[in-house]
Amino acid sequence: MLALLFGQLAGLVRSILVAGTFGASPELDAFTAANRVSETLFLLIAGGALGSAFIPTFTGLLARAEKDSAWRLASALANAVILTLSLLAVLLAVFAPQVVRYALAPGFSEKPEIFVLTVSLLRIQLISAVLFGLGGLIAGILNAHQIFLIPALTPALYQLGIIFGAVALVPRMGIYGLAWGVVLGALAYLFIQIPTLIRQRGVYSLTFGLENPDVRKVAFLMGPRLLGVAVVQLNFWVNTNLASQMREGSVASITYGFSLMLMAQAAIAQSVAIAAMPTFSAQHALGKIEEMRGSLAASLRGVILLALPASVGLALLREPLISLLYQRGEFDEGDVQLVAWALLWYAAGLVGHSVMEVLTRAFYAQHDTKTPVIIGTIAMGLNVGFSFLFARLFSQIGWMPHGGLALANSLATALEAAALFIFMRQRLNGIEGSYIGRGFTVAVLASLGMGIGLWFWIQATGSLARWIVTLGGIALGGIIYGSAITVLRVPEIQSAIQFVARRVKP
Repeated sequence: MLALLFGQLAGLVRSILVAGTFGASPELDAFTAANRVSETLFLLIAGGALGSAFIPTFTGLLARAEKDSAWRLASALANAVILTLSLLAVLLAVFAPQVVRYALAPGFSEKPEIFVLTVSLLRIQLISAVLFGLGGLIAGILNAHQIFLIPALTPALYQLGIIFGAVALVPRMGIYGLAWGVVLGALAYLFIQIPTLIRQRGVYSLTFGLENPDVRKVAFLMGPRLLGVAVVQLNFWVNTNLASQMREGSVASITYGFSLMLMAQAAIAQSVAIAAMPTFSAQHALGKIEEMRGSLAASLRGVILLALPASVGLALLREPLISLLYQRGEFDEGDVQLVAWALLWYAAGLVGHSVMEVLTRAFYAQHDTKTPVIIGTIAMGLNVGFSFLFARLFSQIGWMPHGGLALANSLATALEAAALFIFMRQRLNGIEGSYIGRGFTVAVLASLGMGIGLWFWIQATGSLARWIVTLGGIALGGIIYGSAITVLRVPEIQSAIQFVARRVKP
């Protein structure tokens, strides 16, 4: 969690630097749209599909002491990832103008300079997709060996690459410096993991493993997940497509807002899910269903206790927070309002995103990629429909329409998380629902008290410096929420105190 939080803080520094240099400008819209293509490639081939299918299979082989088979599987998939992503990157580079004009950002076609810029930035950033793909597979290998720190540090290295681009390259190259910073960050993402990988003493083999049953199993498991990732990415493409036709800066604004929500989600839920998945996988492989039920219930309760107050805090403190972080240089008050409006609606989906993060890993650990993909496909289909509906509705009532895109994402994600919970509860014959429910009730009550306190704080300090309003609000909210869950006797508090005491004990 600390490593992921460090990565999110590095990403925050990156955002601050980029915002101060470019604001929510058309040039940043072009960079953001172009980055969507390489990110989609990575998630399709390695980040989502391979991670969900590879880790359970690889972990199962290790749990059964079949180390040679495990490394033959890893080698075959590494070779396949490099070849597939390289070919796709070349194809997309050749047809980049058509991709931007007809699929990614048709609104840019009416702005020739921004259109040409988007095409150029897209081609540069495609290099990072291949590096990320291999790095994502290595992260899965290390996680399966119960090694979490180094893979969790990779996002920070990626952000540091972009920071280098913003500080050292942008003054000479403009927005192109950010694109090359993405490539440098992807290199760092890959190479920081290689020394740790070598220490695992795995044997690499130059093979695609077409006759290997484990490779075929991963390919079979990848199929549904690949469809699921494609649907999720389709939604992001639709958002970029729609935002490119809205007010200038809308593409960058929804990205800023979504990134701030993801900062909280990564620290709260991704850290729990990444650490829990190998445990879930091992428990499933060894037939320990009772233990898996308990692990999943504890994970879900934990993320709810953290995500709910974070959601309330982000929604209430959105304007002073964004002003404190970004309002300098080219990022003005108008940009603050654009991003704050997106963050308000994204913050509403933080709990759903966090719960879904844990539940999907539980399905993957059971070698079931089909169920979450079917549910996710339906949810993302609703997301696309909601995006058109809410964007139009917001416009009709005089609200900025890009907020409708954020609301669509939050609502669809909440529905997806609810459906996943219902199916997993049936799968495990229960997930200790009363235990989770008590935690949710406590979180609601404590968050309500925190929200009331923050509202009065904002009213009383609205004229003060933004850093006082923001940091004071965060401290006050933390004190109120922490006090409330302590008074309500949440057992996790006592466990945390005992954990810290053991760590600091001489």
